[in-house]
Amino acid sequence: MIKVLFFASLREQTGQSNLSVEWQEGMTAAQLWQQTTDSSTLPDNVLVACNQEYCDSETVVNDGDEVAFFPPVTGG
Repeated sequence: MIKVLFFASLREQTGQSNLSVEWQEGMTAAQLWQQTTDSSTLPDNVLVACNQEYCDSETVVNDGDEVAFFPPVTGG
């Protein structure tokens, strides 16, 4: 299983903060996004972290991983 987390506005858009997804061999973070959001593509501005480390959308996820999606952080 893969634990999926959504933060900030993405949590509001998806209507969920976390869920568990059945792991599939070769699944990338982008494919996980598509499966969990019913969206065809991962938006360019969405940040991805796998096991609390930033990664890109083509990172292959493994069974037991935690994948988080969140909007860019702004500040000033």
